[in-house]
Amino acid sequence: MRAFLERITPEEGASWSLLDRRLEDGIPFEWHHHPEYELTLTLNSRGHRYIGDDIEPYDDGDLALVGPGIAHSWCSRERIDPARPHIALVIWFRHEWVSAMLATLPELRELAGLLADAGRGLSFGPASRNRARPLIEAMPAAEPARRLMLLLEVLLALCRADDRQPLSNVPSPQAQPLQADPRLLRVLDVLHRDFARPIGIAALAALACLSVSAFHRMFQRHCRMSAVQYLTRLRIGRACSLLIGGELPVARIAEQVGYANLSLFNRQFLALKGCTPRAFRRIHRRPAAS
Repeated sequence: MRAFLERITPEEGASWSLLDRRLEDGIPFEWHHHPEYELTLTLNSRGHRYIGDDIEPYDDGDLALVGPGIAHSWCSRERIDPARPHIALVIWFRHEWVSAMLATLPELRELAGLLADAGRGLSFGPASRNRARPLIEAMPAAEPARRLMLLLEVLLALCRADDRQPLSNVPSPQAQPLQADPRLLRVLDVLHRDFARPIGIAALAALACLSVSAFHRMFQRHCRMSAVQYLTRLRIGRACSLLIGGELPVARIAEQVGYANLSLFNRQFLALKGCTPRAFRRIHRRPAAS
């Protein structure tokens, strides 16, 4: 399934774009990507959110930030209030727009970390969603300057969110991190290239030129999870893609993503995705192929 390139043009007099999308018949599966960051608040809708190789259910108030070039889509299942439409408030802005602000406004330097993390896609927990929702809902009726202030207030609030969760296990090659520790990049390169092979923490620490304990602290600080958790997400994310995109038996998929033990694969898959690999294939095959 190939994602199509979506072209986004800001309105005259605006440096970024806002779409107030209201759909009676549902949010269709439209697998696409674009060079802009995208922040989407979804209201009065339930279904599944697809970002890179991550597939998760969404509900009213879902908030997700997608980095440049990451293929993504939403696919609704039902309206929460049948009398109202599905609503998606979608914000797009370019990497160059943020870089220009960071170059002249050091007060916004916190944005760099948030948008670097967005290279894998991010979802936000209830506390962050509750802070951001009224600000985003106020944007369509606001005049342009006020609308910009609201966006910056939302982004700064999300910078400080401790309930943000990375989504896609494979960062887009088009993503342009605004800052990154070169030691961490060396480690991530190995994890993403060789995730299906046995990888020891001591070897990763040596690659980063750190002790094992210092490596654990650095990885947790940057990625908000341990290296073992990150590796598990990589493997399970790749397994999701194989389950949706082909007919390989589950045991063979487990081997291809680095599991010699099928029971361990099934346990870790269930823990991350909330269902077995076979159930996952049944649930997601039809929407992804539409």
